[in-house]
Formats: sequence, C-alpha cells, structure tokens
Amino acid sequence: MTRVALLWHMHQPFYQDLVTGEHILPWVRLHAIKDYWGMVALLREFPDVRVTFNLVPSMLVQIEAFARDEARDRHLDIGLKPADRLTDDERAFCVEQFFHAHRPRMIDPYPRYAELLALRGAGAKAAEARALAAQFSADDLRDLQVWHKLAWIDAFYFDRDARIRSLVEKGRHFTEDDKALLRRVELEILRSVVPEYRAAAARGQVELATSPFYHPILPLLCDSNVFLRTHPDSRMPRERFAHPEDALEQLTRAVALHEQLFGARPRGLWPSEGSVSDAMVPLVAEAGFEWMATDEEILSRTLGQRLARDGHGHVEQPHLLYRAYRVGAFGRDVACGFRDHTLSDLIGFTYASWPPVAAAEDFVGRLEEAGRRLLSSGGEEATIFVILDGENAWEHYDGQGRPFLRAVYSRLAASRELQTVTMSEACEGATERLPSIFPGSWINGDFYIWIGHADDHRAWGQLAEARRALDSPPAGVTASAVARAREELLIAEGSDWFWWYGDDHSSDHDMAFDELFRRHVQNVYRALEKPVPEELFVTNISTLPPEVEIQQPTGFIQPVLDGEVTSYFEWVGAGSVEDVPPAGAMHQVASTEAHITVVEFGFDLEHLFVRVTATLPVSELLSGGLSVSVNFLAPAALRVLVRQASGALETRMLVRQPTGVTDVRECQGIAAASGRLLEVQIPFRCLGLKPRASMAFLVGLNRGPVEVEHHPRLRPIELSVPDSLFASSNWTA
Repeated sequence: MTRVALLWHMHQPFYQDLVTGEHILPWVRLHAIKDYWGMVALLREFPDVRVTFNLVPSMLVQIEAFARDEARDRHLDIGLKPADRLTDDERAFCVEQFFHAHRPRMIDPYPRYAELLALRGAGAKAAEARALAAQFSADDLRDLQVWHKLAWIDAFYFDRDARIRSLVEKGRHFTEDDKALLRRVELEILRSVVPEYRAAAARGQVELATSPFYHPILPLLCDSNVFLRTHPDSRMPRERFAHPEDALEQLTRAVALHEQLFGARPRGLWPSEGSVSDAMVPLVAEAGFEWMATDEEILSRTLGQRLARDGHGHVEQPHLLYRAYRVGAFGRDVACGFRDHTLSDLIGFTYASWPPVAAAEDFVGRLEEAGRRLLSSGGEEATIFVILDGENAWEHYDGQGRPFLRAVYSRLAASRELQTVTMSEACEGATERLPSIFPGSWINGDFYIWIGHADDHRAWGQLAEARRALDSPPAGVTASAVARAREELLIAEGSDWFWWYGDDHSSDHDMAFDELFRRHVQNVYRALEKPVPEELFVTNISTLPPEVEIQQPTGFIQPVLDGEVTSYFEWVGAGSVEDVPPAGAMHQVASTEAHITVVEFGFDLEHLFVRVTATLPVSELLSGGLSVSVNFLAPAALRVLVRQASGALETRMLVRQPTGVTDVRECQGIAAASGRLLEVQIPFRCLGLKPRASMAFLVGLNRGPVEVEHHPRLRPIELSVPDSLFASSNWTA
C-alpha cells in the first residue's frame, strides 16, 4: 500500500503595523473567509482521508484578532462605510483597490462585478483612480463594496447558505442592510476557523503542524553567509546576520502559540519556504519537533545524485525520494520528508485549467503509478510527500477548487493502492540517516529569492544594524520598550518582505510590503529611543517589473495568410503585445518554457486577424501535438481552435454552453496558415459582432484540453470592431 502524506501550508505575512494597529493589507481576512475555514471543513465529507495542515503563527494571531472584531484594515473599514458618505479619497480607494481578485474566476463570472470593472477600465492606473471614481454613483460604489467581499466568500456558502445565495441572486442594487448581513457572515466564518481545525485534529483526521512564528528563513537567521554555499561569488549585504538565537525564539514562540490555540504541542514543522541547513536542524530538535519537511531538490543535492524523471514526469529513482529520512547528528536529529515537487506543482500551477475529474484522475493515477514503480524495482512500499500552498492556487480553479478537491479526496479514499496518512505517520520509523543536509529552499534549492538581489542586500543590512541596536539599548529604556523593539525585529525577519524585493516577483502591493518592512525596522529604533537611520525613509526598491503594454491597431491590414512574413507592410498598422514573464505571489519551480513571444492583431471591416510568433516555428509546435486557440472573453464562451489533424491544418469555432458542454459552430470564412508564424482570420459575423462592438481575447497554447500558457498573461487584449470611419479617424499626416 502506497502511503500519501498531503500537507497544505497556510501562510500569510504579519500585516499589522504595531504602532498604528492597522493591518496594511486584507489578505489574512479575505483568505480566512475563502480558504482557511473551507479547506478543513471540506474534510467532514471525507472521513477516511487524512491530511496535515501547516498553520503559520503570524497568520493565526491575525485571524483571531479579526474574529474578535478587534483588527482593522482600510479595505474593511471603507468597505463597511455607507457608500453615500465616502470621501473623494475613499471613493478613489474603492475604485483602485476593490478589484484585486483573479479576474477570470472571481470577477468575470459575476455580471455586476464585471460591469463595474468595465466602468473603471481593466487597465486603469492607480493615478487615475480619483478621476475614474467620479463615474461611480453611490449605488455603484455600494455594489462594489459588496462584491469586493462577496467574491471571496467560501464556495460552501455559495452552494448552501441562503443568505449568501440571496445576495448572489440579487446581484446589484445592494443596500446598507445587505452589507451588514455580509459582515455577519464574514465574522461567522472568521470565528469558525480555529475551532474547525481544533475539531478536525480531535477527530484524528487532521494533523496540525506549524512554521517559525513570523515565517523567517531560518538558515539565513543562523548565518546569512550560508548563501555563499550556492553562490560563492555573490555580493553580500554590508553586514553579516548571524543570530541562531533568533531562529530558536521564532520556533519556541510558534510552539507556545500552537499549544495555546489547539491544546497540544505540534509534532511537525514546515520550515518557511522549505528552507533548511545544518545549523537549523539542532534548533528544530531543541524546540521539540519530531519531523520537518523540505523539497526533493534538497535531497538531490544532499545525496549528490540527480533525481531524474522520465518523459511523463515519473521519478526514475523512487527508492530515494519516496521515504522519510533522519537528518542531523545523532541525538539532535529529526525525521524529514522530501516533497515530490512535480506532483505538488501540478496542483499548484497546472490542474487549474483541467476539468476537475480529469485532473483528480491524473493526480491519483500518478500516485498509484509511483507506488507500483517502487514495488516493481524491489523497493519497499512508497511514502509520497505532496506539500504545497493551501490558499493561493484556488483563485485560479473553478469553484474555488472545491470540485477538484472533492474529486481528489473521493478517489484517494476509494483507491485500493493508496492510503492517506498524516506527516507524523509518514515519518514514523525513518531509519536512513543523512548526517548533513544541503542548505537551500523549495525554490531552486537555494536562497536567492531572499538574499540574492541588491534590494535584498540593503534590507538585510538594515536588519543587521537594527539587530545590533537591539543588543545595546540606551540606559533608561524600559524592559517593555526593549520587548516592543524585539517584537518589531522578529517581524522584520519574516521572509515575505524579501520575497518582493528584486525583479523575480512583483505585485500591485510591492511598495506596501517595502514600506511595512521599513516601518517595522524604524519602530525598533523608536522603541529604543534611538534615531532612525535616514536610509529607512527611502524605498529599498530599485527595480520594477516591466508593464505589459498592449499597442492598439492604427490602421486596416490585409495580410496574406501563409504563415510567413510575406511583406513587411502586410501587418503595418496592427496592434501587438510582447510576452512578459509572469509576476505575482505564486512561484512555479518547474515552469514550462514559454513558447509564444509576440501576439499581433488587426482587422479590416469584415475580419479580425491574429498573428502569433513563437520561439520555434509554429508549424513545429502544431505538428508536435500543440494547438493554438483564440479565446474570447467578449463575446464570452467563444473559442477559435487551430490544430494539426491528419497532417492538415484544421480550424474550428467552439462555443461553451452554460452547462459546460462545448459545441462546434459552423461558420464560413475562418482560416489559418502556419509556418514560421501562425496567421488566423476570423470574420466578425462568426463572432456575432457589429461595428463599434467591444471584443476581448487571449491567445492560448494548449496540449490536448490543457492550457500550457496564454498571452497576455495578466489581462486580455481589448478593442472595438472598426467601422468605415476607423481609417480616417486614425490617419495622421
């Protein structure tokens, strides 16, 4: 029987400014009403499935504060304020901030929310918020206040709670009483989060684990120079940070809070970002943990042996990966599981675009095949560790991921080859010893994300200097003031501030993260009654990600559909958008190499034309089993698919029905040609569009029914069907 240890890691940074009391960003509260309660409550439907939840302490204390109705963030306060009493600044805040949700799954499915986004404009800049807010009536803003929260309510409530169903069905023209009702539901869910985990643990169905209190990278706290193990020639922060005592305190505080909330000490630890080193292992053991976990890349580097995979992603050395080990010197060692990052990443980054049942069958089938391969090679029964983020992925899934999770759990429970176990059960009896472990994290097996950039270096230097200031408080400073300074310092040690520095991750809130980090470090000095270094009042951000710029068409085009650059002039006047690497909170380790590099689009009076350029000739991609699709968001549910069938290029228009069934729509005039490029022609009449009608689309690259990538990555191409005046109105001398 193959044992499957599934761990969901629930994590948010500590958003509160301890001086002002404000929670700068709303994500703890919003994920609590969408994921933190719902993920564990769902298991009541599957009593035979056992899983582990890792709950980060800094997240838990914020959930509890919101549950007591003691915590506040600006999104919450402005969302609750009567719409007709909002100031101009507050109206602008609503228009700028209340659309931060995954558009395809959390905005577009709700007509009124999508309508409000269209009123603002999907590509609107923050600087335009005040002017755009003038277009919103008080009724518009009230509807926006409701939908901003309603879209985050757990899917269970959408399906079964009469209060939420009535709001969804109403859709618009909400009242202040509706907002009050939604607030009551919000508090109800917030107050159920910790009790639901406690109940699941009491049933024995769930194991609860923890992470260092404020989610720091423990190896870097022990010694920032550990980074030189993988990057020996790297520049480093101006001052070395080496405080293993802080790492131990982050661990012991985590244990204390966990015991306070759940009535028992945690047996296991997911070290922040799966980050491990020889220096942190004895600290984990000293804090009383029996097991920890990290990524397979760490095991590979520890063993000095590549864990190869075949063309289907199956591990070729399952006897190495699918077992628990004992890590560290005897007497100060802990059991350790190494996650299969391919299986974990399939859930985190791939299955969202699959039909839920197909995704679940693929996942469970891979688990069963992995166990068979180990047994057939003469090995023992496999123990497979699947560990991933338990919140962010579901924004990209249909139904907040609940159809997928239900399908996975039901198939795991029914499988005769698989047995779900907790992490403690999976790690019991580990005997194979690793006296030393390679220092790194789940991302590329190193710490580059958190200390590799010039921005990171500045922040680590600031942290080291504040830590030194804490060691020498001025005479007369009270013990309580020193304790406040220490708390601020421990918060600033968290990994999340460094995650957003540099150019490898970015979001709309980069500046907020930077400012909050510097506030915490500033507050160390303030509590100690020391001058705040001027450097801490200047942003650490030196690099910003490139923005996706969509160039609009400027004239009519009449291309020759041959898949080649027939003439320079045939696409002059077309619009274009170039590929930009994705940015955001989700980081995929083994991402698929991008193929599409440029999408061009234009029209004449009767047709939309799309040209796709890729890293390889598009004809090679198509002959290799890929297909290209033009996916329309407006008009919704239409898709033009181009693929190679029986050696010939085939184009089809697909229509997704409300039931989910896809039909083929016959329409003359759709054509495509592939060569070095792909050129597609789509008559406007096939789309049911008349002049001046709006359309929006993405270009997707697919393997079978599964989307591999789409462009633009963050927002669709939006334009209007031209009329006879288009050419003259865009003509310039």
